Amino acid sequence: MKRSLRVRATLLFVGLTAMILIGIWAANNLLLERFYVNSKVAVMQLAYRQIDSLVKKHDAEGSSIRDEFPVSGSFDSGEQTEGVRLLRRLGDQNNIMTILIDSVTGYPIVSSGRDAEFMKERIGQYIVGWSAPGSVENELIFETENYTVQKSYYTRTGSFYLECWGFFSDNKTLFIMSMPLESIAESVALSNRFLAYVGLAALAVGSVAIYLVTRRVTSPILELAGISERMSRLDFDAKYTGDAQDEIGVLGSSMNALSDKLRETIGELQSANSALQKDIEEKIQIDEMRKEFIANVSHELKTPIALIQGYAEGLSEGMADDPESRDYYCGVIVDEAGRMNRMVRQLLTLTALEFGNEELSTERFDITEVIRGVLSSANILIQQKHARIQLAMSPPVWVRADEFKIEEVLMNYLNNALNHLEGACVIRVTVDRMPDCRVRVTVRNTGEQIPEEALPNLWTKFYKVDKARTRAYGGSGIGLSIVKAIMEAHHQQYGVRNAEDGVEFWFTLDGAEEN
Repeated sequence: MKRSLRVRATLLFVGLTAMILIGIWAANNLLLERFYVNSKVAVMQLAYRQIDSLVKKHDAEGSSIRDEFPVSGSFDSGEQTEGVRLLRRLGDQNNIMTILIDSVTGYPIVSSGRDAEFMKERIGQYIVGWSAPGSVENELIFETENYTVQKSYYTRTGSFYLECWGFFSDNKTLFIMSMPLESIAESVALSNRFLAYVGLAALAVGSVAIYLVTRRVTSPILELAGISERMSRLDFDAKYTGDAQDEIGVLGSSMNALSDKLRETIGELQSANSALQKDIEEKIQIDEMRKEFIANVSHELKTPIALIQGYAEGLSEGMADDPESRDYYCGVIVDEAGRMNRMVRQLLTLTALEFGNEELSTERFDITEVIRGVLSSANILIQQKHARIQLAMSPPVWVRADEFKIEEVLMNYLNNALNHLEGACVIRVTVDRMPDCRVRVTVRNTGEQIPEEALPNLWTKFYKVDKARTRAYGGSGIGLSIVKAIMEAHHQQYGVRNAEDGVEFWFTLDGAEEN
């Protein structure tokens, strides 16, 4: 923060105060003297009207203005008449010296100043042109029919005076009012100096005071700034704690409401984004599975189609003339067509199971009887592999499931065991009752163990441990995927593990009552 609000407010206060002080100083220098003179002119005009009203009063009564001033020439003593009080007030309050002269006799009627002769000379110079020592420079300010107001400079004394002289309404009483102006410039300078001292002190004290007072304003603003910064980092736990009812309090309450709303909205967006991301991942996974499925199906169908095409072309071209060769060619075509038919049927079955198009027909049956039936139907294959079957079960063992689907699971396990049978060529089928009222069926064959890293992938469509995907075992890689789909449709467990001398596949079923 290069410049805080407190500093800016303080600088603004200092600048405004300095401008005000400079403006007052300029006004004092340029306008104070004129204002002072105009004020005194107004006072002299008022004094003229007041004295003239006394003159008119005495003239109307047939008396003389001298009656207002019992002692001729001064009012320092004697009766306090209205005229005496007026002249005394002009002298005391406004420093105005006044002299009234009878134009007939030329003698002063009254004088409120000590230098009466000097003032008499000045009015004589103005009215009748008497000569007076020293030159006078006059600047006319205001003039009427009866009196003149002017600013005079006397070179003899080097002084400025504001003067008002002329006749009253009786046309026989002269007057002159004079006020020295020497002190005005000094008063202006003194006023400016005092203003500078007071202004600088007020500026210093005010700057410190406003710097401290603005802390009450800037502290909640800084708090709000910290809250907004945390909100920009998606931290909505920060809340404004002030209880002020002013604009800052309203802003803090609005920010709290905004924080709650943003928390709610961003939470909804994150949930929607997570769901969208999950959907995208699932779509990508499905797309990859689709590509892999097409590649696997193409690979599995490529060989039988090529064999069927090759042997069919051989037959059409007469390459098998003798019956034995024709029978061989036809046998290969039939076998490969049968392989393709089985794979297509398995794919249809798997698709129906995965998409839930096949409903389970759950019923109660003896699992040992189903096992014996599967072994009986596969007797020819068992004999071809020279396999020895070992049964470890105590019939009957009642379970509840889809009998046809479980029979297909057993057939896939048995075919898988026969295809990978080695060593002692023993296939052991076990049926065990479990403590949780379920039944566990195990098909174990002797032979080469499966690599541990390959065990989780056995249930994937078209997966073969043989990376070369040879046709040695005749399997399509779909059987165990069908087992997975059937067992998940039953909500049962299944699995595979390496045994001591071979591989063991198993699955569980819900047990049923004896009766």
